[in-house]
Amino acid sequence: MHYFRILVLLTVFILFSQLLVAQQSGGNPPSIKWSQVNTPAARIIFPNGLDSAANRIANIISFIQKPTQKTIGNLSRKINIVLQSQTAISNGYVGLAPFRSEFYLTPPQNSFDLGSLPWPDMLTIHEYRHVEQYNNFDVGLSRVMKILFGDGGQALANGAVIPDWFYEGDAVFNESNLSKQGRGNLPSFFNGFQSLWKDGKKYNWMQLRSGSLKNYIPDHYELGYMLVAYGREKYGDEFWKDVTQDAASFKGLIYPLQKAVRKYAGVSYKVFRKEALDYFKVQLNVEEKTPQITSEKVKYSNEQYPSINKKGDLIFIKNSFDEIPAFFIRKEGEKDRKIRISDVSIDSYFSFNNDKIVYASYRPDLRWGNRDYNEIKVLDVTTGHQHTLLNKSRSFSPDISQDGKLIVAVVEDDLNRQALQILDAETGEIKTKLSNDDGLIYTYPKFTKENNIVAAVRNNEGKMSIAEIDYAKNETTLLLPYSLNVAGFPVVYNDTLYFSYSFSKKDELFAYTFQDKKVWKIDAPGIEGIGKYHPSVSEESIAWHTFTANGNKIIKMPKGALSFDEMPERKFIRISPDFGISSLSKTNSNLLYMVPGDTFAISKYRKSFQLFNFHSLVPDISDPDYTLSLIGENILNTFQSELSLTYNQSEGYKRIGFSGTYSALFPYITGGLNYTFDRRTFKNGSPVYFNQLEPYAGIHVPLNLSRGRTFTFLTAGSQYVFNKSFFRGVYKDSLADKFYGYLNNYLTFSHQVQKTSKQIFPQFAQIVSGRYKRAVTNYSGNQIMVNTSIYLPGFFKNHSFVLNGAWLKKDSLRQVNFSSGFPFSRGYEAANFYKMYKWGANYHFPILYPDAGFGNILFVLRVRANMFYDETVVHDFKTNREKFKANFRSVGTEFSFDTKWWNQVNVSFGFRYSYLFDEDVYRRTGHNRWEIILPVNIFNQ
Repeated sequence: MHYFRILVLLTVFILFSQLLVAQQSGGNPPSIKWSQVNTPAARIIFPNGLDSAANRIANIISFIQKPTQKTIGNLSRKINIVLQSQTAISNGYVGLAPFRSEFYLTPPQNSFDLGSLPWPDMLTIHEYRHVEQYNNFDVGLSRVMKILFGDGGQALANGAVIPDWFYEGDAVFNESNLSKQGRGNLPSFFNGFQSLWKDGKKYNWMQLRSGSLKNYIPDHYELGYMLVAYGREKYGDEFWKDVTQDAASFKGLIYPLQKAVRKYAGVSYKVFRKEALDYFKVQLNVEEKTPQITSEKVKYSNEQYPSINKKGDLIFIKNSFDEIPAFFIRKEGEKDRKIRISDVSIDSYFSFNNDKIVYASYRPDLRWGNRDYNEIKVLDVTTGHQHTLLNKSRSFSPDISQDGKLIVAVVEDDLNRQALQILDAETGEIKTKLSNDDGLIYTYPKFTKENNIVAAVRNNEGKMSIAEIDYAKNETTLLLPYSLNVAGFPVVYNDTLYFSYSFSKKDELFAYTFQDKKVWKIDAPGIEGIGKYHPSVSEESIAWHTFTANGNKIIKMPKGALSFDEMPERKFIRISPDFGISSLSKTNSNLLYMVPGDTFAISKYRKSFQLFNFHSLVPDISDPDYTLSLIGENILNTFQSELSLTYNQSEGYKRIGFSGTYSALFPYITGGLNYTFDRRTFKNGSPVYFNQLEPYAGIHVPLNLSRGRTFTFLTAGSQYVFNKSFFRGVYKDSLADKFYGYLNNYLTFSHQVQKTSKQIFPQFAQIVSGRYKRAVTNYSGNQIMVNTSIYLPGFFKNHSFVLNGAWLKKDSLRQVNFSSGFPFSRGYEAANFYKMYKWGANYHFPILYPDAGFGNILFVLRVRANMFYDETVVHDFKTNREKFKANFRSVGTEFSFDTKWWNQVNVSFGFRYSYLFDEDVYRRTGHNRWEIILPVNIFNQ
């Protein structure tokens, strides 16, 4: 029964972990003035100056809302959308708890990944589909869960029956259906599955759904699109509406989506999946290869952005499941040599010339989470020295001139306006900033030999070309006609421009000769891999990277082995392929281009709007405490609030509480109040009952010091807590009501290097935290605790030593007894002594990577172990005030399972065996202890 209860609790925790989305508390400085466009379908909230983007988004949503209901359902609920313009990250999301959305308006550089549509348009037609999904999954049992638990209840129910592949696959279909170019039209979007099929790699359904720590598995976007698109193509526009309505209603209760697919498709879910993937194999002209049995196992590694130096060597960036991104040099017949580990970057793109690497390094703002930067780094390959240009700028895709003296980069301001900027490569002095009156989006600018610039450009229709810019004259010449074919990675060698270009169903290499203005398709017969990206050219060779089932690989070939075929414009400019999904051009096809240009009224947005915004009722079970919390969060995410009711099973007390954090200022302001009924203690062997009031208020300072190759955080704060006890019963008159106030001060510092997906912990990290509590009224009392951990490399790759230590001391008067949270030796019942020292040593290592599971419920990615030794030394006083000292030493092993539940939710849990060298004076006798390790941090997934 005990283990059954643990399983039930674990299941509840896993389900409720799906309530969270990546929201940034207090992400914007208070200096930002907010406006809104308020329509029946959506409220668009934006910083002043982004009126045109807000109007465009409002127009799109208002226009597409009713036509798209046919394929998802006609239930509607207004959404609040916040536009973020101060971040270098290109993204967007819709969250259900609370129901809100954020658009990060900086457009991506790599058009091969997400296409070239205007970025606000792309975000709207993709993210608003998620809004429609959530609105129409509010049915049946999901509706009951929403009534009982609010938005979080619906999120829990929907997440249990609607897989993430459907959410994203359906949204990708929507973007491809409503526009002339979405990811469903991009060749690169299908590279993942094409590479598996071409290489003969066969993975079962749970592997495709849950991923792997040892093999490349395409993500749920690509998988989801193929399943959704095939369902629409074969069974009609309303197929998925019917399936998801049944699933969200829990018709069939167990595996409702699978049963709904069988009901409306007439075949089993397993057959449907196979038919969908087989359909795309045909459309992509992939002949599935029979796996070859060889003794040599090819490991996954990702090699990208090759550059050929003057000696013919290759400079490139590489990473793998075991290696963080680093720059390498490859010489003929020699082992690759690492130049330097790369700084943390949004993408891996870099440029090379004259023995210098230039790239953009990501740097978060010290305080505001929705404001960050891309700083230009210049790395000297010969010396390994690196310096920074343009601190706290938003710069993208820098390139260095052939003489190493100038740098060109795309720069963006807080209103998302782009320009090209020419810098001195040594000092960072701005030489020239080119005007951009046409509102072009520049990607991957490159210097020519004459120090002109070529760049792939996107216009306001989302069409692309390659442009040559004479920055001395500020003149732009288009070298190719605008089209919806994606172009990128231009480079000029002598009189020829080389670039990557989406052509038919592949991303190919092309060339443009300036003298005769002709376009040439470059073919490389017999070369494996899918797509050709980022050409680098020398007198004798051309290099590029291509996608394979074992990661991107670099190909370098002599020019004489390549064929150059002239391409007339009528053949060169082709409509984006639909990969056999004709339904993309039927219902709602190209709806985006019919959107009117209405002007909506703009008004001031009050930051106090829906300040409390209680949205979810969340249960939390941490035995012996059982808590029910009403969670609130405002739209700008500057005020988090919580009303809670707790029952403690051990003492039988009840507690009601309120807490709030206002994070729009610096520092945060925190406060709250708890009132506890029926607390219990003992006096002279008899129970004493009392109630307890505990209001508190304080400040909280979170600082993000991350930059370069490390992540660094510093958090400090202080709270004043007032505690008053009201005694009841027979001791009501003899015991005076007790009250006191105390300060709770804390400081935490953490610093770590980058970590690969296979590493259990970073190879080098430190965490130090301290807490000091002191009574300041009526009573005397204090307690100080320091806790630290140091992470070091183990004997083998992906192994880790972890050393930790802790120290606690409190006053000996015992007028106030503060809780401690001291990390006691494992296996023992923790107690709060007068003075405690603890040190421990851990050795973590992976055991195996099963990539196996059962029933689409539990999938095990990794099994790992930790061997540990703990020693705690305590000092205290006996009842007669005589001093005593005791040791609590233990050694043992922890086995942990890194898993995915329902193929979606990452959860780590395990069990621990401890051998106790010393007597456990507060627990049962014996030296052997077995414990289950529950995922206490599941809500931080």
